[in-house]
Amino acid sequence: MRAPLRVSFLSALTATCCAVGCSVAPVRSPESRLSSAAPEETNQAPVIDSVETPSAAVVRPVRFEEDSVVTQAVTVNLEQLDGELPSDREELFRSLPQSAESGLDLLIATAVEQNPRLGRLYREYYAAAARSQYVDKLPDPKLGANIFGNPIETAAGSQRANINVSQSIPWLGRLHAQQQQACFEAFAMRAEYAAERLRVIAGIRIGWFRLYVIERQIETTIANQELLESLIDVANARIATGNASQGDVLLGTLELSKLEERLLTYRRQRRAVEAEINRLVGRPADIPVNVDAELQIETIELDATAVHQIALSAQPEIEAARLRTLATRWGIEVAQLSRRPEFMLSASYFVTDDNRPPTPVVNVGEDPWAIGVQVSVPIWREKYDAMRNEAGWKHQAALASVEELADRYDALILDLMTEAQRAKETAELYTNTILPQARQTLSADQESYSNGTVEFDRVIRDYRNLLTLELGYHQALGDLAIANAKIQQAAGRDLVSRRDDGEFLQLSSPEQPERKKAALRPRRFCLEHSPGYTRGCP
Repeated sequence: MRAPLRVSFLSALTATCCAVGCSVAPVRSPESRLSSAAPEETNQAPVIDSVETPSAAVVRPVRFEEDSVVTQAVTVNLEQLDGELPSDREELFRSLPQSAESGLDLLIATAVEQNPRLGRLYREYYAAAARSQYVDKLPDPKLGANIFGNPIETAAGSQRANINVSQSIPWLGRLHAQQQQACFEAFAMRAEYAAERLRVIAGIRIGWFRLYVIERQIETTIANQELLESLIDVANARIATGNASQGDVLLGTLELSKLEERLLTYRRQRRAVEAEINRLVGRPADIPVNVDAELQIETIELDATAVHQIALSAQPEIEAARLRTLATRWGIEVAQLSRRPEFMLSASYFVTDDNRPPTPVVNVGEDPWAIGVQVSVPIWREKYDAMRNEAGWKHQAALASVEELADRYDALILDLMTEAQRAKETAELYTNTILPQARQTLSADQESYSNGTVEFDRVIRDYRNLLTLELGYHQALGDLAIANAKIQQAAGRDLVSRRDDGEFLQLSSPEQPERKKAALRPRRFCLEHSPGYTRGCP
């Protein structure tokens, strides 16, 4: 008759302990667990008795919309971090344009989808998000059994075995703090992904603009080769009439050889830039990259202070530092709660034989059971003080990193804005003054050389000056475009100045003084494939 009772008791005991292990932690909904108030930042000493910790309910995530420069608060719901990582990234990037308006757009879209580093950071974010969903859970209950080789003889009978179930219960406030810390660390990983995405896009733009400069340098050098060959033909004609010496032809041939050497250097540079672009795109390095014949210049009509203010609210790298500051603030809470005791609930059941004669003193053959509670005693004060100090100093270091990033971007933006203004003024000076005068001088001296009034070395000097100035003009255009790309990366969003008709401005080339409209319309890239961000591209 006792066997069914034993089975029934064991089942009830196991169910009770499992219920303790499965139901103690989730007594609060995700919304209630993340409802603490955000603290004010402090620069006090890290050893403090009480710290107001920020809640994931006030995370200010990165925004990518161009019509807003202020980040908005969102409530962190753990369902935001749910979901399995797809086997491929096609679904993640379904928001990207399927057709691009130019080769640059296509390269950017392909890089965002295929760049290996972006893929790694995206998966690291998913890993951090997954961690935030289990750090606040209780440890698994433990089930054990002992079989005695020599039974324990008691008045009620021989005890041959015992079964025990135990459940460890850490301080629930510490589990909640660890879960909050993990949430902020996951959001920091997401911001780092966004910052790397900006770096990849800026890197492709910079490489594209450098390729444009190199292409124009190659074209200019080839054009000057043709000009130099025509000068050599004129020198040969003058030698035939006795009006020039063989030295003029030798001088022209030497300049022609220098141009060939220059072309070799430009072509090597082109291969290097193409390889870097292909690396960012995530494809073989030997794939050729073709650039547009015209360069659309995106002018930024903001001062350095305005761009810096935009960067403070929209730069993902600064946002990641802020989120890590909030994570370390919760780290202080975790360290403070580590000195709270942990509990252990246990239940034991002893299997006893009915091998004693009946007696009114004890119930012969009755199986005894016991319920126990254990508690840790945190008596090592120095250890817990050191843990709190460690967390406090980490938080102070995180605060300093935010200030350091803000100062660094302030100086970087000022330097880039100055460089952009310098490049723009230089390009306009080349276009409006220097290049027309240089061409006029060369044309006049060519005519004079044909008439025998100037020497050949003067014509060569004019030719050298024109070549240098034309290369300088294209370099200034490239510097302006590169500076604008770096400014937009530093700001964390596109900053494009347009005319009233919505088109980009374009600097005129020296050969075509009229201003042209750019065919490339502004495009916004948003992070629709990253869960948790505000969605929607205009």
